Amino acid sequence: MTIDFNANYTLTIGGRGVAGAGAFPVLNPANEQVVAHAPDCSRTQLDEAVAAARAAFPAWSATPIAKRREALLAIAGTLAANVEPLKRLLTAEQGKPHADAMGDVLGGAYWCQAMSGLDIPVTVVEDSAERKGETRHVPIGVVGAIAPWNFPIILAMFKVAPALLAGNTMVLKPSPFTPLTTLKIGELLRGVLPDGVLNIVSGGDDLGPWMTSHPGIDKISFTGSTATGKKVMASASSSLKRVTLELGGNDAAIVLPDVDVEQVAEQLFWAAFRNTGQICIATKRMYVHKDIYEPLKAALVAYAKTVKVGDGAEQGSQIGPINNKMQYQRVLELIADAKDKGYKFVLGGEASPGPGYFVPISIIDNPPEDSRIVQEEQFGPVLPLMKYDSIDEVIAKANATDYGLGASIWSADEDRALELSTRMAAGTVWINEAGHLSPLGAFGGMKQSGLGVEGALEGLLEYTNTQTVYLKRKAPVPAAE
Repeated sequence: MTIDFNANYTLTIGGRGVAGAGAFPVLNPANEQVVAHAPDCSRTQLDEAVAAARAAFPAWSATPIAKRREALLAIAGTLAANVEPLKRLLTAEQGKPHADAMGDVLGGAYWCQAMSGLDIPVTVVEDSAERKGETRHVPIGVVGAIAPWNFPIILAMFKVAPALLAGNTMVLKPSPFTPLTTLKIGELLRGVLPDGVLNIVSGGDDLGPWMTSHPGIDKISFTGSTATGKKVMASASSSLKRVTLELGGNDAAIVLPDVDVEQVAEQLFWAAFRNTGQICIATKRMYVHKDIYEPLKAALVAYAKTVKVGDGAEQGSQIGPINNKMQYQRVLELIADAKDKGYKFVLGGEASPGPGYFVPISIIDNPPEDSRIVQEEQFGPVLPLMKYDSIDEVIAKANATDYGLGASIWSADEDRALELSTRMAAGTVWINEAGHLSPLGAFGGMKQSGLGVEGALEGLLEYTNTQTVYLKRKAPVPAAE
């Protein structure tokens, strides 16, 4: 497929391409130039998308699960077959390097392929002479999915794959900062999926609230900030919609003194700075034991100086720009606050000259625990590096946050690290790595990092209602005398 950036992008409603009621510009964050204009879905068009999903639901939910598995594999095949043009479009609107954009698209394909192998269990809860009872998991209906801008494709497929496999239909909304690749995927899937099973709409700030309050949507699955997640939950509560919320994180990495500093420095760097730090499960705070603090700090800075920051479309770029101006300004605000407070930057700390939303790799040397850069989620390439003395002290600090998405422990003693992992208040704990997710492992947050999980059987069942059926057996016929 050849993608024309200037092509007319359309909504996918009921298997058809539909022009938006208006249009809005999508910028390339590397140069702040308009990539293309995306269709702006009106409230009436959202009603049409929900109606299309509702109309498709009876047949889709009655489709044998084997056929629904085939549909997921067809989505995976479509993504993989078109990865080259899709990655270029994704880089143009998101900013990430081509290699990372390819990973986003192929990651979405892999997620669909892996989730297609899951089964929906039926549990026999009673089987006696008097009755039989079993618990089933049935589709909810129409799912409204709201995907973020940091990983537009794979995080959309986190929702699409289990929702469709469970027998639901969907209205999917990409972020207004990164709608183009998702819209193009919707175009590619017309005819691959039955009409109305997957509808894709894009729009501005009003579209999300319209979806979360829409009476025709039975469940909302949202990935984004904790602040917005609270608004989603409040809006969905009016009709008691089911919700899955994957929200923010302030993940701590704890580095024990027994690590090989030179061996782990590169891994620790990418745990914090991959995707320009724009990952909910990126290391946002790094605690290093006092005995190795100085050598590890030096190793991180030395490695960082070898990493190229630039336009994701340019050869050799490893870290791209911040995706959008609003987030760019937030990151700069946190840097300015750190400088105003007199914290020491061992690297970075200055905004790059424009154009583009570039922030240099920045490392702050041992800021206080109550500083904004430690307490808040930066979602950008700025890392506070802190010194600690005792295990009890650092675990208390790592857990002293409203967030509880992920955490990592780095140690040469695997048994010791496993024991320490039981003390971490986080939904996922990595040992000697960070950021790995599997379609076969449940992923979700504690505290204000979300509700529910994605991935694995647990994530699949998030897209079902539980139904228990009891059958009263016929009374035995008395034997003839």
